[in-house]
Amino acid sequence: VGPYTPAVATIRLALAQIDLTVGDLAGNAERIAEAYDDAVAAGADLVAFPELAVTGYPPEDLLLKPTFVAGAQATLDRLAARTGATVAVIGFPEPNPDGRPFNAAAVCRDGRVVGVYRKHRLPNYAVFDEARYFTPGSDLGPIVDVAGVPVAVSVCEDVWSADGPPTQQAAAGARLVVNVNASPYHARRQREREAMLTERAGQAGVPIAYVNAVGGQDELVFDGGSMVVVPNGGVVARAAQMRPDLLVVDLDVDAGDAPGARVEPLLDDDAEMYEALVVGTRDYVCKNGFTDALIGLSGGIDSSLVAAIAADALGPDHVTGVMMPSRYSSEGSVTDSEALVANLGIRSLTIPIEPAHQAFLQMLEAPFAGSDPGIAEENTQARIRGTLLMALSNKFGWIVLTTGNKSEMAVGYATLYGDMAGGYAVIKDVLKTRVYRLSQWRNEQEGREVIPRSVIEKPPSAELRPDQRDSDSLPPYEVLDPILQAYVEGNRSTNEIVQAGFDRETVRSVIRMVDRNEYKRRQAPPGVRVTPLAFGKDRRLPITNRWSA
Repeated sequence: VGPYTPAVATIRLALAQIDLTVGDLAGNAERIAEAYDDAVAAGADLVAFPELAVTGYPPEDLLLKPTFVAGAQATLDRLAARTGATVAVIGFPEPNPDGRPFNAAAVCRDGRVVGVYRKHRLPNYAVFDEARYFTPGSDLGPIVDVAGVPVAVSVCEDVWSADGPPTQQAAAGARLVVNVNASPYHARRQREREAMLTERAGQAGVPIAYVNAVGGQDELVFDGGSMVVVPNGGVVARAAQMRPDLLVVDLDVDAGDAPGARVEPLLDDDAEMYEALVVGTRDYVCKNGFTDALIGLSGGIDSSLVAAIAADALGPDHVTGVMMPSRYSSEGSVTDSEALVANLGIRSLTIPIEPAHQAFLQMLEAPFAGSDPGIAEENTQARIRGTLLMALSNKFGWIVLTTGNKSEMAVGYATLYGDMAGGYAVIKDVLKTRVYRLSQWRNEQEGREVIPRSVIEKPPSAELRPDQRDSDSLPPYEVLDPILQAYVEGNRSTNEIVQAGFDRETVRSVIRMVDRNEYKRRQAPPGVRVTPLAFGKDRRLPITNRWSA
């Protein structure tokens, strides 16, 4: 705004990656104000907040409520009124008299809004549905003089295209682009962002300051990792992943350097995914008003990993493992569960299901007469366990965390109203082979067997009939999981998967199982998204469907 002096001084940036809650306008404003004050105390010339920081992301159909959008605008005005010389870039939904609001970023200082940028590119793929809610912007927004540096602002998706607004803003005179984001996590996403931003800064010829949200929102996890990227230099500053952080950077715009800036190390693949599961679980449980969680412990690898994640997310004193042995439970399933409880320091209950199981079989004896025992009798046990967990949940107000993994959810190896009953599905996007990896990783971090070695080494079994093994019904997970990745996440056809080296009949069998169990997945609780394509918001297939791949 106005004439610019040459950029000769270093600009001090603050990137405020904060944990926001959708719809909590007052709470979000409080977090923004606290971070703004911290940035001022650190001597920042400019502090940037995430995309739609006022409302949290994604607000979804709340944006269809005029009072919500008006409330967000009023909240933004109050935040702007408390700003001083330090510039604040704050994401908010801007009301639009002509229709849907804009996904906007306000540039605020000296008690007022001095400019607004409106997001151009509205993503409408994967978990994003912005074309439903927003009107796209069209202008390049303000270029504001901050400490002698012409600074432009953009929002999230606008930086992903080579010909997008940041490149145009640089051509119009901007010497620094601040990009505000609510970019959700999936495996290795931070590495993708850094490669893209390095390319984009080189194309634009200016540094890019990228601020991201952090925390869980329903299925999504925002992983932070805010950064400053310079032309020909890559990442020169990086905030922590998976936790709130205020990254303060002294950036020499001319030299394209940030001497002494903090560069947090990237988490490795297993640490990143495990921490995402912890963050997603903690924020879903706590933001929805729960203090404690219940988990049905079978002595198997899935429930053991979920218990470890829950203990790390909520604290061991807020987790109760419920052992519900049946006539088919092995001695190891009980002793392994007891060992896990002791290792984690969580609470436990034991409720044998035999009395209820026997009563159900007696009640069903007449209608089942003349038929052989099978899946109906097996699933009765899972449903008894689900009923017990939900009874405890109702009595004590604790949320039930389900323990099914992505491999099981994909092929329907789960019982409706049984082991699928609960409030949040912690590992529903984690393939079985990755469950083993994460369990081993968790033990390595502790330097001891938190999850007992016997749990990791035993053949997986639902223990609903004598000597049952998962391999009785499914291909080995080492075969099943790559097929699921190809079909579910890669949208590959039968022929394409076969050409990759898999047996045709096995592939066809797996695809049939995936397709016919869509109805089950529609009734599953939400869970943490950690892959590029999760069941839920990512994948929306018709239940009634005769297409065959």
